[in-house]
Amino acid sequence: MEPVEFKIEVGLKESVKKLYNQQIDNTYIQVQKTRKDFTGDFTIVIFPLLKISRKSPEETGNEIGNYLKENLGIVDNYQVIKGFLNLEINNSYWGDFLNFSLEFNNFGITKELSSGKTIMVEYSSPNTNKPLHLGHIRNNLLGYSVSNLLKAIGHKVIKVNLVNDRGIHICKSMLAWRKFGVGETPMTTRKEKDKGNGKGDHFVGYYYVKFDEEYKNQVKKLIDKGQSKEDAEKNAPILLEAQEMLIKWEAGEKETIRIWKLMNRWVYNGFYKTYRKLGVNFDRIYYESKTYLLGKKLVLNGLKKKVLFQKHDGSIWADLSADGLDHKVLLRSDGTSVYMTQDVGTAHQRFNEYNLEQLIYVVGNEQNYHFQALTAVLKKLGFEWADKIYHLSYGMVELPEGKMKSREGTIVDADDLIEEMFHIAKQMSDELGKLENLTEEEKEKIIRIIGLGALKYFILKVDPKKNMVFDPKESIDFNGNTGPFIQYTYARIHSVLKKAEEAGTEMNKLKISSEKIGAKEKELIKLIYDFPALVKEAAENLSPALIANYVYDLAKEYNQFYHDFSILKAEKEEERNLRILTSKKIAEILKTGMELLGIEMPERM
Repeated sequence: MEPVEFKIEVGLKESVKKLYNQQIDNTYIQVQKTRKDFTGDFTIVIFPLLKISRKSPEETGNEIGNYLKENLGIVDNYQVIKGFLNLEINNSYWGDFLNFSLEFNNFGITKELSSGKTIMVEYSSPNTNKPLHLGHIRNNLLGYSVSNLLKAIGHKVIKVNLVNDRGIHICKSMLAWRKFGVGETPMTTRKEKDKGNGKGDHFVGYYYVKFDEEYKNQVKKLIDKGQSKEDAEKNAPILLEAQEMLIKWEAGEKETIRIWKLMNRWVYNGFYKTYRKLGVNFDRIYYESKTYLLGKKLVLNGLKKKVLFQKHDGSIWADLSADGLDHKVLLRSDGTSVYMTQDVGTAHQRFNEYNLEQLIYVVGNEQNYHFQALTAVLKKLGFEWADKIYHLSYGMVELPEGKMKSREGTIVDADDLIEEMFHIAKQMSDELGKLENLTEEEKEKIIRIIGLGALKYFILKVDPKKNMVFDPKESIDFNGNTGPFIQYTYARIHSVLKKAEEAGTEMNKLKISSEKIGAKEKELIKLIYDFPALVKEAAENLSPALIANYVYDLAKEYNQFYHDFSILKAEKEEERNLRILTSKKIAEILKTGMELLGIEMPERM
């Protein structure tokens, strides 16, 4: 079915040809949705056409409006306000459109890989020295949802995770466990080391904190003995041991590699449990330990070609001053690599393996410089695909002061937050009586859907570029701009449709009468009409927030309609059928929209 905008554009070209005997191209055409404070559905901007009509905006608008009303077949009325022609689209079009949309279960979603483009999205990217935290939650939710959106408009999407499993920070937790672990493992301890849950990421994270505590103690002792703070921080024995361990690791020393593999395996088991809870997954996992060597090789090749330079201490650098940046180290003086080194290797490997149209890194805005430098380094090394790298830079997320702080006082564990969401969901559902008459098993399932939906929606409704504060209790308000509000609306519609079917309604035999479309039904159908364009816009802008806020607006408008009008007890059968079918389509779109955000929709609440 042809979109309204296309019909208007064709009609506008015809009107200009007929009225002014001139042909126009699309540069003259501006069609947009009519602002809510004006009457109309779509607006034509008249100003670009005045040089052709050589008449006032009012006269030009009236002539074109009259032509469209008489000839286009979908215009009921029009108004000219200054240089804007507001068109009211007739109910016949909206009725036909609703019938058309009902033919598709996934209206607005492209099921086939029709674009011919392959896009890789990297998200999560944890370090194997600590558990996932609140920042990782926003990262994972954004990456997963952006992947869904890109797939929804026909791209082939490869979801990847790069595990940062090597480097000095990993050696710190390894060294601390070797010094202070006395043979303990996540399977043998149930103490504060793993919070009693046997998760290896928490267990290893405990020793990363233990290293930091010991390091600070040693720095203080060195300062007390007369060293400067700067010297003490460089010369703390435990730090020197960690640096030595990194050198041994890169040299392949057997005992160091054994400890590394053992502790990483503990962490991976913990990560997988958190990913399952969060409902995210990956098509492929890369490991820094397997890509950094390729990065080192490319850096050394760059040095041979003299596009990189070496300092007197043996370290290798890129001069990025021509790109408005500074000098960037790529290999340290001891020969060990840095993050940039492995990112060079990983990017090279990915573009060699896949014919990528784009490689999207979902990483916080504190790494903006890093990705500017990465692109500049790759260009300096001669890789033409460097311009296909895109950094989806998102803002920081925090909790309100004093809420759910971990033992470090700064990091909020992902597992803690998820469990707290389930607890709050149960508490609020019990207080409101939302889950009465359900079995305990049903209650448990729905509470988890509500808690996780609240967490995901509250984070994803915010523009990715903005910093945000996540308030767990506010996120589970059943009456606000929240996931549970949208989930409850969906469950409400499902209940209406179930009652209609129990009363003998056969959905596939219902017919729509366009004469019975009232003002409120029309507004709902117009919102349904907007969905495909919103999916495309959200995907192109890599912004799940556009979908989240659209779905909320749709749920809010439907709830108002539900309170103001009878659906199953409508006076006339045609009205009842229209309202049932409109409800059915809205439920489908609410479900589809929330699924794009990675959120489940319960049929009962």
